[in-house]
Amino acid sequence: MSTVELTKDNFDEVVSGNDFVLIDFWASWCGPCRQFAPVYDAASKRHEDLVFAKVDTEAQPELAAAFEIRSIPTLMIVRDNVAIFAQPGALPEAALEDVIGQARKLDMDEVRKSVEDAKQK
Repeated sequence: MSTVELTKDNFDEVVSGNDFVLIDFWASWCGPCRQFAPVYDAASKRHEDLVFAKVDTEAQPELAAAFEIRSIPTLMIVRDNVAIFAQPGALPEAALEDVIGQARKLDMDEVRKSVEDAKQK
């Protein structure tokens, strides 16, 4: 699947309409972002069942602010409308594959329960 460009107009539709979305927050002037781009694109070809998306933080400052993005690139993974991973920095291919593998293995019922428990405290 090709990478989807996320904007404030399509963000909710893409994220809520898919079970598993990886989001790369980036900017064209960012050297590490440009280094990470081919790694991210290659992973999108290996994992065609997942949605790979990008947010250009320069074009979409509202989205960057909403997710409190302070450093780019930042990779975020959303499963079942729950952000389960967010980390700044360009990941090497092996690390990205490891993160995807771990995210696939998560029991989302347990994650939702943890989120609810945390809200009640």
